[in-house]
Amino acid sequence: MEILSKLNSPVMYLISGSIVAFVALLCVVFAVRAYRAGKAIGMDTKKMKTAIVASVSFAALPSIAILLGVIALSGSLGTPWPWLRLSVIGALHYETQVAQAAAEAVGVGGLSAANMTPEAFSTIAFLMSLCIIWGMVFCTFTCKKYTSKLGTGKMAEEDGSAPQEPAKDKSGKAKNRPPLSKFADRAMTATFIGMVSTYIGSYVGKLVSGGGLLKFKGDWMPLAVAIAAFLAMGFFMWLKDKKKAAWVDSFSIAGSMLIAMAAAIFMAGLA
Repeated sequence: MEILSKLNSPVMYLISGSIVAFVALLCVVFAVRAYRAGKAIGMDTKKMKTAIVASVSFAALPSIAILLGVIALSGSLGTPWPWLRLSVIGALHYETQVAQAAAEAVGVGGLSAANMTPEAFSTIAFLMSLCIIWGMVFCTFTCKKYTSKLGTGKMAEEDGSAPQEPAKDKSGKAKNRPPLSKFADRAMTATFIGMVSTYIGSYVGKLVSGGGLLKFKGDWMPLAVAIAAFLAMGFFMWLKDKKKAAWVDSFSIAGSMLIAMAAAIFMAGLA
């Protein structure tokens, strides 16, 4: 456990905490400037305050998912590094998957504090940082041109206003959306489905190669937890679409994670 003591050292907390504090300060600065800009263009102050309160309220529960990610990764990577990654630019599904894949690639047998080495942590931290940096790079050089092709950039430049949302039909879908916007939506959906299929497919493959459920000797827990999360998310989507409970959408990810974790604990007790 010597490696964990180093990863949780005051120096690591100082480095990570300084970066998180800087980003938090930027958020405050942008929030204040946005509020002042809203008043300058004549927006209703009461409505702006209502929007602020609603945003804070709806951000509280989804942020639990981020906290769960920090807790899950802190057992093998220490607390400061996951805290930094998930507070600044990282995404929960990305960080955990890349960390797991990198750990397996360097031969430490997955994310485990018992098998973690300084070399393995360096490799994991490097890959977690390198693989996600391209969003910032591409936005820096292409975002202005991209938004102009969406039909919003030019308007925003001309009158200084925020881009307007496209008109929607009775079903809530956008009408007359530019081809590039449609392609981006489909590409993102396809990428996400492919990523999920890759991870779930690996466990399904082990199930099939192991001779079926009764003869399966591999680790069935990830597949069972994935099914529990799938059912939980399906329930939340049903509430949103069929029961018109739109507020559920903000809590669906965190709620699905909590239900899946509870299912994992329950099934681990039965195993």
